[in-house]
Amino acid sequence: MRIGVTFPQTEITADVGAVRAYAEAAEQLGYSHLLAYDHVVGADRRNRPEFRGPYDLHTQFHEPLVLFGFLAGITRQLEFVTGIIILPQRQTVLVAKQATEVDVLSEGRFRLGVGIGWNDVEYQALGQDFRTRAARSQEQIALLRKLFSQESVTFEGRWDQVQEAGLNPLPIRRSIPIWIGGSAEATLRRVARLGDGWFPQMPPDRARPMIERLREYALQEGRDPGTIGIEARVSIAGKDEETWISEVRAWQELGATHLAVNTMGAGWKGANDHIDAIQRFHDAVFPVATG
Repeated sequence: MRIGVTFPQTEITADVGAVRAYAEAAEQLGYSHLLAYDHVVGADRRNRPEFRGPYDLHTQFHEPLVLFGFLAGITRQLEFVTGIIILPQRQTVLVAKQATEVDVLSEGRFRLGVGIGWNDVEYQALGQDFRTRAARSQEQIALLRKLFSQESVTFEGRWDQVQEAGLNPLPIRRSIPIWIGGSAEATLRRVARLGDGWFPQMPPDRARPMIERLREYALQEGRDPGTIGIEARVSIAGKDEETWISEVRAWQELGATHLAVNTMGAGWKGANDHIDAIQRFHDAVFPVATG
């Protein structure tokens, strides 16, 4: 199981030195990858009494693909993962171009995680239809795979049309891995049909039956379930080291291929606190997980 870090989006500040220091520390400690969330705008709650989302305009988010372009130039081994990009609120061809650029600049150290999101305010601000996001994402994944692998693409979809056009440069691997996030049953079927991996954002006991169903769906699609990756997430807030270790072991038993430690929500502020946290997680967990 490959162990990475969740970029502390909401707590690291906008200081470029802090961003750089955190990524360099994660790489030096031997973490395999850095995962970042995606939110473009935050809602102003003042005139939205019905809004119940966990993030709003006071919550800071670095844009993941631009962030990864910066970090690609100052790292050598760290893989970059969007966990997730909210795909249907973005233009498909532009996502393909940006993802390809990250893949090229990082020399293939990139996984594109996608999902459909929950924030209708964000969809409205970006001029996209919140109601059709699930269906559109399936079409987008099909187009992304063509754009990543073919010099010239013609595609006639419900939402996207491309006539004899292509990206230049193409991705290094011609097949940037596309992972999918979400917990709905339709998402599991989408992963089984279209995804290279799944992000279960839940405790391992809740994920167990879902992983079993995902593997059944993969077999129904004629796929080997073992080829579909699983990236778990362990939050350290409010937990002791023994709990970290037990959660990691539980995910290993479930067959998770990747795991990212989340240090947000523990009351820490700034890069130094988060660097100290991933140092402690490393010292506690790596001997168990990699021994």
